[in-house]
Amino acid sequence: MSVPAGGAPTQITQGSPARGGIGESTLRPDGTLKVTGEFAYSSDMWHEDMLWGQILRSTVAHAEILSVDTSEALALPGVHAVLTYDDLPTDVKTYGLEIQDTPVLAHGKVRHHGEPVAIVAADHPETARRAAAKIKVDYRELPVVTDEASATAPDAILVHENRTDHHAGHVGHPNILHRQPIVRGDVTEARERADVIVEGEYTFGMQDQAFLGPESGLAVPEEDGGVHLYIATQWLHSDRRQIAPVLGLPEDKVRMTLSGVGGAFGGREDLSMQIHACLLALRTGKPVKIVYNRFESFFGHVHRHPAKLHYEHGATRDGKLTHMKCRIVLDGGAYASASPAVVGNASSLSVGPYVIDDVDIEALALYTNNPPCGAMRGFGAVQACFAYEAQMDKLAAKLGMDPVEFRQRNAMEQGTLMPTGQRVDSPAPVAELLRRVKAMPMPPERQWESSEGADVRQLPGGLSNTTHGEGVVRGVGYAVGIKNVGFSEGFDDYSNARVRLEVVGGEPVVTVHTAMAEVGQGGVTVHAQIARTELGVAQVTINPADTRVGSAGSTSASRQTYVTGGAVKHACELVREKVLEIGRRRFGSHHPAWATAELLLEGGKVVTDGGEILSDLVDVLEGETVEVEEEWRHRPTEPFDLRTGQGNGHVQYSFAAHRAVVEVDTELGLVKVVELACAQDVGKALNPLSVLGQIQGGTTQGLGVAVMEEIVVDPKTAKVRNPSFTDYLIPTILDTPTIPVDVLELADHHAPYGLRGVGEAPTLSSTPAVLAAIRAATGLELNRTPVRPEHLTGTQRSAGPS
Repeated sequence: MSVPAGGAPTQITQGSPARGGIGESTLRPDGTLKVTGEFAYSSDMWHEDMLWGQILRSTVAHAEILSVDTSEALALPGVHAVLTYDDLPTDVKTYGLEIQDTPVLAHGKVRHHGEPVAIVAADHPETARRAAAKIKVDYRELPVVTDEASATAPDAILVHENRTDHHAGHVGHPNILHRQPIVRGDVTEARERADVIVEGEYTFGMQDQAFLGPESGLAVPEEDGGVHLYIATQWLHSDRRQIAPVLGLPEDKVRMTLSGVGGAFGGREDLSMQIHACLLALRTGKPVKIVYNRFESFFGHVHRHPAKLHYEHGATRDGKLTHMKCRIVLDGGAYASASPAVVGNASSLSVGPYVIDDVDIEALALYTNNPPCGAMRGFGAVQACFAYEAQMDKLAAKLGMDPVEFRQRNAMEQGTLMPTGQRVDSPAPVAELLRRVKAMPMPPERQWESSEGADVRQLPGGLSNTTHGEGVVRGVGYAVGIKNVGFSEGFDDYSNARVRLEVVGGEPVVTVHTAMAEVGQGGVTVHAQIARTELGVAQVTINPADTRVGSAGSTSASRQTYVTGGAVKHACELVREKVLEIGRRRFGSHHPAWATAELLLEGGKVVTDGGEILSDLVDVLEGETVEVEEEWRHRPTEPFDLRTGQGNGHVQYSFAAHRAVVEVDTELGLVKVVELACAQDVGKALNPLSVLGQIQGGTTQGLGVAVMEEIVVDPKTAKVRNPSFTDYLIPTILDTPTIPVDVLELADHHAPYGLRGVGEAPTLSSTPAVLAAIRAATGLELNRTPVRPEHLTGTQRSAGPS
């Protein structure tokens, strides 16, 4: 949704013709506005007489705060407020998604580079920046905890001295945030049956969500003492739950409206400036706007967990997996964020989409003084997929088997038991996806020499013109992954939807109202499609997302189409039943079909399942308005046992496979990804064009972490070295290859319309497919992401796939 200048939300209406239901590629109502630059993002908001907020952040990663002097900042003309920890209005001074361990403003010490220490409100953004720069903070630097060795040593410095969260009793060392083992079968006995065993140590770098719309929001104080926050976020109600106690307000006095979101990918699931903007607005009595610059954005949100992964697999000579043993260490950084849930995903999905009866798995997350890490697209499954897919290639090479055939031989299918003991009870077409992606036509070989010469844009190094084809080698690699859909481990995952049907201007009109955060996934489009399908009405209005309606949960975990779409569908069904009750009451005596036939709403009319028209909807309603707000849940999940990891922890699984074709300049270590073909099962494509966009977008993010994306943290100081798009690189249009997609639709009968969450699965397998292709081109082992040129120009070669 957009919130234009002035803060008034815009309703998005999709009108006639009456087409545009489920299964059609209807156009996005916000698409043209975004393409033409007319869409109002949160950073575009404006309010009369508003102030500008600015945050002062720590310049060191771990230090005792000896003093904070705000006097010079307060004396600067135009400054309306400067707040520190001591100015917070209540005893609640921390927040967090599940574990409330993140300070609103640092007190006593800072635990990571860029932690908020003070906030400023001024009448001009430059004045606010100058005032923040005048705040004097006296630090006494402390040693930093940066890795597992420094975090778990017997004499390790504790990142959090007095832990009280509910996970602490199960993890041992206080710097271990959460631990999840999974044990099934007998790995020792299974190891004896293995004819070949391969091991690998893998390193996954810290990735940033790199959304283009920076964090921004506008807090407006209200006459009743409350505050109205217009914010780009992923979960309005979770934000409010964390904000209200800090402000000392009941939740109903913290009103929230979604403003235009310029990308999220997990980075907006935690709070950024929400509390800060509200504090300043309530202190000054004026609207306060905060917009991060790109430098601040890198410090203002969580990132993808970097990881160290050790894997061991065994297989028989005929290519059947015997066992798997792994240990996954995730760096959670200074605060908890979503780390416990990420650990649950990493452990439960660490086997991949394969049948392995005997497993010994351990996953854990550490507290360190590195930047906080939390939700990002793929959520723990990405790191695991990178490692287990490298292992599959190693095993295939050692057995002399085709890597795709080896994967197919061990592929799970419907009925397979996960390592948690949960049975996969919907289609799991892993072998078929691999077959399909392998069968796609290969991109043509480059013709390096021609009368016109090579197009350097298509070569490794691109427009840098480093090669005309000399030393360039092609490689092909495959990977497949498994991702859960929805919240897991017993989390109460639900959504609310309000649907109203009325006659406006002589036409039936449906209004859909949810709190779903539209972050680019296309939910506003799908909700209108569902309403048209269920109620047979052409004109559908999508109300702005806000807290006047019940929670829709987070726009994450590939859950919104499933859960909020399910809520919209359910509410529409209840509206339809009420409409038909009205019709039976009014017209039942005139036509027996009202009582005996199966009735539908189609094209603005009530029709029988045989196609006979009984009445216009306008005549049925006759001025009545039918409105329903309902809460909807999918089937429940349960927590994993903290000793064995057993439990039905996930509601649904999704699968994607990739084939990467790369060309590598082996002399300079430059990589060009020529193609990233994908095959994915989506259950049911509610909007095929949006599904294609999700798959191609996720694939591109996987490509980024394969060859260029990494937040670099100094291991000695825990300071971020590259907080800018100058030094943190993401794929541009010149880096993004052709991405052909083969969509499979095998319905999951548990889900609305049989759909399967789409957005995250392609982010898993694209990364290891690219690495596999680079290995095939170079013969190098390459056990870390991202691959940099210096990793490709060494002289030591492995006996890996070629």
